Amino acid sequence: MQFALSEEEELIRESARKLAADRLAPLAEQLDRGEGRAEFLANLKLLAENGFMALNVKGLFGGTEAGTVSFALALEELAAACASTAVTTSVTNMVGEVIQAVGNEAQKSTYLPKLADGTYPAGAFCLTESGAGSDPAGMKLRARRDGDSYVLDGQKIYITSGEYAGLFVVWGVTNPEAPKGKGISVFLVPADTPGVSIGKAEKKMGQTGSATNTIHFDAARIPAANLMGKENDGFRVAVGELAGGRIGVASVSLGIARAAMDAAKSYARERKQFGQAISDFQGLQWMIADRELDLHAARLLILDAAAKKDRGEPFAKEASMAKLFASEAAHRCTDTAIQIHGGAGYCRDFPVERYARDARITRIYEGTSEIQRLIIARETLRQLG
Repeated sequence: MQFALSEEEELIRESARKLAADRLAPLAEQLDRGEGRAEFLANLKLLAENGFMALNVKGLFGGTEAGTVSFALALEELAAACASTAVTTSVTNMVGEVIQAVGNEAQKSTYLPKLADGTYPAGAFCLTESGAGSDPAGMKLRARRDGDSYVLDGQKIYITSGEYAGLFVVWGVTNPEAPKGKGISVFLVPADTPGVSIGKAEKKMGQTGSATNTIHFDAARIPAANLMGKENDGFRVAVGELAGGRIGVASVSLGIARAAMDAAKSYARERKQFGQAISDFQGLQWMIADRELDLHAARLLILDAAAKKDRGEPFAKEASMAKLFASEAAHRCTDTAIQIHGGAGYCRDFPVERYARDARITRIYEGTSEIQRLIIARETLRQLG
């Protein structure tokens, strides 16, 4: 089995690491305070110009065509510097991938280059509703056919990048009489479409630099040509794309976890108690050893899922395992990092408390840890026949 990265993958990882250190890390604390939005948007543009907003999109449409392994490697590096920027990058990449997978040639030619080059600062998925979170098939947003148009009415909640996304991928009910999950379609909706309005940003515990909004659709009329794929086939698309998005969330989780433990290890070597560095105490060394195991296992699970996706193999189970383990590992790593810092870790003078807040959402979005366990069990039993 070949574990070595290709030359291109190494190059992309190093490029992401340098950009993250130079531009993302210095801004992260400011974003956490709710400031620096202009600089944040400038960094998104820079990421696009360097190929990070369309890593798995074909070059024909302006993409990097680097693959899912490169996507995972890049997101880990970005998240280690700034989780808010990394999650925006992850979602934008997944918007590009769903358009490439399901869209027709006109849709791909129209929208993918704008995501790839930063014309759209970000892309956003509009799937979740107040009564349709872990159960997206229960959505109520109505998409009614009217001549050569569809008219959208309803709202979506907790939409990442809602207030600065240039393009929404929106799921809506096109056949309310169909069995649950069977009458749903997916549409491309530019953010400047009349009838689309953006609610205020949620006041969040962490990842505050990444805006999360409610999106309102009030008789929003879009051309019928903006339907992606077949009518009433959108739920299948959603399920498939969520699996790819879980690789992104797993990678973001790993980046946060790594940053937390890097900070903790440095602090442990500098902090002295009882006349010696606290890193010399066995109890603390075992804490570091356990978390090093978490980091390594998470990375292997992520790269396994990413490699399977790149080879065109089924990867839903592997993506859920990676997302579950990496997000739970991020919780353990950030908690350990605070414990190693002692009282200092509870203060905002050190970044580990921010890492803990940033990590908490990873166990919730793109499917909770409980949902991941359901998927893993279902796929395991299905494979048994």
